[in-house]
Amino acid sequence: MLRALYNEHGGPLLGYVLRLTGGDRPQAEDVVQETLLRAWRHPEALDGRPVRPWLFTVARNLVVDAHRARRARPPETGIDEHLVMTEAGPDDIDRALESWTVAEALADLSPQHRAVLVETYYQGRSVAEAAKTLGVPPGTVKSRTYYALRALKLALEERGLAP
Repeated sequence: MLRALYNEHGGPLLGYVLRLTGGDRPQAEDVVQETLLRAWRHPEALDGRPVRPWLFTVARNLVVDAHRARRARPPETGIDEHLVMTEAGPDDIDRALESWTVAEALADLSPQHRAVLVETYYQGRSVAEAAKTLGVPPGTVKSRTYYALRALKLALEERGLAP
């Protein structure tokens, strides 16, 4: 029964639905398939009445329902590639754990040592620039950097991270 319906009415039904969907062939094919499925599920609806008008009415109602459903939902937006999360690999997890460990070790340093390391290593400032920012002489920046790196190395060794 279904094959006969498709052979007799499939072509004209697809053409009609293509016009209703604005030429969206995949959507039109889905509507034709759903229309024929409903005809197969409800053969009593086809008894004693012309088949093609019933199929066209069902197809039109499906298109209208789909259009209303799309309007009822908020519009879809494109995916921002920079917001898409990728699967974290072992290197990403190790890097994150190391970052946390270094942050904890930095937090254990004295405020002066932490400030000089942040200025020279994280901000990328020269000794003269760091001295001007911190308000201390360049020689003090050099010595604090030396002692801060030693203290950081010790704190990382305690956490099992330094070589």
